Amino acid sequence: MLAARALKRSVRVSLTRQQMFTFGHRPNTLQKLALGAAPNGTLSCVIHDVLAETSQFEDFTEAVVNWSGLLYQCDNVKLDYKLTKLDLYTPIDMRAPGAALGVYALECAMDELAYKAGIDPLEFRIKNYAERDQNKNKPFSSKELRECYRQGAEKFGWAKRNPEPRSMRSGDNLIGWGVATGVWDAQQQKASAKAILSPDGKLQVGSATADIGTGTYTIMTQIASETLGLPIDDVTFKLGDSKLVEAPIEGGSWTASSVGSAVKAVCLKICKKLLKSAQQMDNSPFKNASIEDVTFQDKQIKLNHDPTQTVSITAAMRHGKVNSIEEEITEQPNVSKQSQYTRNSHSAVFCEVMVDSQLGAIHVTRVVSAIAGGRILNPKTARSQILGAVVWGMGMALQEESVIDQKFGRFMNHNLAEYHVPVNADVHDIDVIFVEENDSIVNPLGAKGLGEIGIVGVAAAISNAVFHATGKRIRDLPITLDKLL
Repeated sequence: MLAARALKRSVRVSLTRQQMFTFGHRPNTLQKLALGAAPNGTLSCVIHDVLAETSQFEDFTEAVVNWSGLLYQCDNVKLDYKLTKLDLYTPIDMRAPGAALGVYALECAMDELAYKAGIDPLEFRIKNYAERDQNKNKPFSSKELRECYRQGAEKFGWAKRNPEPRSMRSGDNLIGWGVATGVWDAQQQKASAKAILSPDGKLQVGSATADIGTGTYTIMTQIASETLGLPIDDVTFKLGDSKLVEAPIEGGSWTASSVGSAVKAVCLKICKKLLKSAQQMDNSPFKNASIEDVTFQDKQIKLNHDPTQTVSITAAMRHGKVNSIEEEITEQPNVSKQSQYTRNSHSAVFCEVMVDSQLGAIHVTRVVSAIAGGRILNPKTARSQILGAVVWGMGMALQEESVIDQKFGRFMNHNLAEYHVPVNADVHDIDVIFVEENDSIVNPLGAKGLGEIGIVGVAAAISNAVFHATGKRIRDLPITLDKLL
């Protein structure tokens, strides 16, 4: 875009696959953890020190250690985070930046301490459950993590687990079961939306957001349809054009929260105009009704206390003598309300691995991911997000690694033939559970966002399962054959 503005003509940027691999990566970290617990399993101290990479020309930072003071109750916590400059390009945000790394280390350490204490790893986490955010001494806006543990464990069959490492087998394969907790921020950003309702009841809504395969088109259409009571086929949502009203970048798991809240708000403005027109009709039953007293459903406005009293949206527009209703709004987070709480999504990830006792080959055979992400706007697209994130977590745990030429500082495996990612044969049973969670603080929709939470905890659950299967702790990702053997 900058080049096009300077040249005042269209510019196309083309990158080779090798250049795309060089442009950004998840930062390397060296993490040191020291955890202590009383004989009864109560955490007594958490020390988490991180040294992370950045480039020579930028200070790239992530919130890596803060999760270790947030996830479990502990009176003595020390967190430290430092950067070191390397002769590499600046790292970039990847799904759940900071949390995917920091929570991995914490959850592996929690698992190790649970074994040392002789306590079941799931029971150990529940025992040290945090009811408040001790980092900021604030309550959580909502937190259904206990229910994630319960439903996930029940679905997975955790109660049948033999706690002894190397105790579960199937032929020549060692079987391991692991668990880990996930956490991510539930954020809302400033966002705008514009809506136009035509006399035939067709609605067009637009915002300059994006859809990177997460279902943004679908859920925004749903929100508008539900708010105005229109059939979903009568609603069109436009995005991906800078001519549209402003929206935040697609990231941070905040698109549904931010743009969705703006879409709801702009549709409510149209609802209020329609109600005003309906109130001015002769002998109107809506004369003294407020917006809270009516429901928009089936292209009609209905009185809540007497649903037989209705007026069609088209009739209300015709009476108001308008060819269309056009509204635009910018929705801001309610900072005074939200700042009193810590707002997070949570997960409990249960994993089964099968490890060849002779060759060390690892297969992830089962995953159960129980998610507390507030209101789930569309179960189908939401499940797809979690499935994709779990698969990425498998790659993080077992396959994905950029190998650097130490002399020239360049990546050597900068292609999809040598940079390994999970393929269909690597992915087996994945069950996704959405735990019911009501939250009136995070945003008007009550949706916390799902883009990042699905990956946090996955690599740790796999790593913990590998330990249960083999009795070996591998602390350096990915877990490859040479490290395991």
